[in-house]
Amino acid sequence: MIVKTDPTHPVDEMLPAGMLFAFGLQHALVMYAGTVAVPLVFAAAMHLSSAQTILLINCGLMTSGIATIIQSIGVWKFGSRLPIVQGSSFAMLASMLLIGQMYGVPSVFGAVIGAGLAMVVLAPFMARLMRFFPPVVIGCLITIIGLTLVPVAGRWIGGGTPGTPDFGSIANLTLAFATILITVGVQAWGRGFVANISVLIGLIAGSILAALCGMGHYGVVADAPWFAISTPFAFGMPEFHFMPIMIMLLSMVIIVAETTGNCLAIGRVVDVPITDATIAGALRADGLSTMLGGLFNSFPYNAFTQNTGLIAITDIRSRFVVAAAGMVMIGLGLFPKLGALIAALPPPVLGGCGLVMFGMTTIGGIRELLHVRFEGTRNGLIAAVSIGLGVLPMACPDLFTHISGLARLLLGNGVLLCILSGVLMNLIVGKSAPDVESVVDERTP
Repeated sequence: MIVKTDPTHPVDEMLPAGMLFAFGLQHALVMYAGTVAVPLVFAAAMHLSSAQTILLINCGLMTSGIATIIQSIGVWKFGSRLPIVQGSSFAMLASMLLIGQMYGVPSVFGAVIGAGLAMVVLAPFMARLMRFFPPVVIGCLITIIGLTLVPVAGRWIGGGTPGTPDFGSIANLTLAFATILITVGVQAWGRGFVANISVLIGLIAGSILAALCGMGHYGVVADAPWFAISTPFAFGMPEFHFMPIMIMLLSMVIIVAETTGNCLAIGRVVDVPITDATIAGALRADGLSTMLGGLFNSFPYNAFTQNTGLIAITDIRSRFVVAAAGMVMIGLGLFPKLGALIAALPPPVLGGCGLVMFGMTTIGGIRELLHVRFEGTRNGLIAAVSIGLGVLPMACPDLFTHISGLARLLLGNGVLLCILSGVLMNLIVGKSAPDVESVVDERTP
């Protein structure tokens, strides 16, 4: 029997324990691949050890679960109290990698904590600043995020480190493209829940193929403990520098846009009106979760879009189901052997799935741009310059070699260049053009 805490809102339905666990596990599986992908990408790009990679994965799972509970259940003014699942954001990867390469890993976590704290304080104002980020700017940003991450997938497909003897070998390329084919096949011909976990299935199938071909190295799994609790500051005390924090905070604008859009979409799906207070609460939860991420060796958090689609497909609207998913994620984060198994995945397998995920991120930006009116406006000019500047540091990495210090950190961040270009050009040349059509309805499943 279902007990309703508020009979007028299905979002407040309290389901029996068995149903809570089953539906919560489904949400956890849908978000799982995306959640572990961010620490995997970060660890590989920063050349961290297997033990450090395992630590990042388990910390990410645990804090993702905590973040989901805060967002769905709500604590004081923190949380939207909607069925929103929180996970590590791909949008922040480019900025975190740049900060890590120039300042070190402790500075990444310091920037994450600083940006999270600022977001908590500025949440009510950020909820009102979205008018400076029309669809043309948001579309360019999401597109650049995906394109910036594609080279990471390329290095994985080759085997991990360019210049090594086996980089780009036939075996690595074959394994990567087999993983791509499996992932795409499941996504294209699978239905419902199966299609939603296509990346996870691709990872599992690719790993099995690698093991059959003798390409898997899973000795680290046997050495990992069965149970462990993640502790804060595992990489040392966070280091706080002004420019990395500012870059991280500017990049958080993407999280603001994504969380706002997901709140609107979820509100329509579960038939709950979304107010400024709802969005401000959601952004506060993002900020608090991001702070916790920095403290516990993890990363910024935002609402996961794929779970929005799952709610629309299943029509299970209860926020307590999502909270149960958070509990499942916390449980998964307590078992280092699971993190070790994921960390031991062959790079070509990760590259195959990563190419699909990063490509879909790029397509998400293009889909956003499809809702923009270009005829009779200057939106085409805004998009052309913003995307061009965003791609520039990736297309020509040596362009800014004669520039040093903070300026190079700024100019080397394609996502940041895209943000600044989009906002400034929209203010300067966009005002004289007709307003862009609203896209709230088109974003809603």
